[in-house]
Amino acid sequence: MDHGFSIPQDVDASDLKGLVERFRTPEVRAMALIGSFARGDAGQFSDVDILRFFAEEAGNRPGAGSHAVDGRLVVVSDIAEAKIDGWFTQPQVATQIVVGLRDAWPLWDPDGYFAKIQRRSRDFVWDDAMQKKADAYASREMAGWAEEAHKGLEGLRTGDTGRMINALLGLSWGLTSVMRVKLGVLLQSDNSFLSEVIAAVGEDSEWAKLCRSAFGIDGNSHLEERVKSGLRLYALTAQMIEKAIRLEDRDVINHTVKLIQAGLDKRIGI
Repeated sequence: MDHGFSIPQDVDASDLKGLVERFRTPEVRAMALIGSFARGDAGQFSDVDILRFFAEEAGNRPGAGSHAVDGRLVVVSDIAEAKIDGWFTQPQVATQIVVGLRDAWPLWDPDGYFAKIQRRSRDFVWDDAMQKKADAYASREMAGWAEEAHKGLEGLRTGDTGRMINALLGLSWGLTSVMRVKLGVLLQSDNSFLSEVIAAVGEDSEWAKLCRSAFGIDGNSHLEERVKSGLRLYALTAQMIEKAIRLEDRDVINHTVKLIQAGLDKRIGI
């Protein structure tokens, strides 16, 4: 009987079939391999990412989570049907999952359930409606990351290492996520998150330069300098997405940018 099982090249079929038998339960509608093994760029320490699809949400299903199997980390994620629509209608999710679904391999798909999802991913188009949602998301996120900018300013003012470390989350990953969604960058892999967003903005742009500095990957490992770069990145990102900033977010973002400009000009003792 054909149960819809297939494998990518250079992957041991018996290993994957064993994982299907180990983690498939009677309620499973389909199973798919996603991530580096599906793309074909897995390394010695890469984990095996498996999605299990169910009709309904349920917590703590047997087999969900992380497992050590035959020397590999196997991560099993359970997906309820109600969650799937958001993969294609929420820009912050679509940018992370659509390409991964296109590259995924069905492991157990007897009724073609996953095949329909994969076709939807391949037909996905970033249209005007999605861009409007992306603009609103970017605006909300910028207003939300204002707290991290304030932490960065206070950390620099007082020399508080803890505040500066906390600030860097939003001033590096957070701002990169803002641009990922604003520009509709459909990620090939979470491992290439940074390089793909930088490429979309411009490899030699000031934004890319500040982003690399905030992450500390330009040879700059000094915490204070990374925070300053992150603060400048916040101000520049606000400028670049200015037309997308919603009225309800504008005061918070503009106020934060003014504080950054004043702080980095050393008018408040930084």
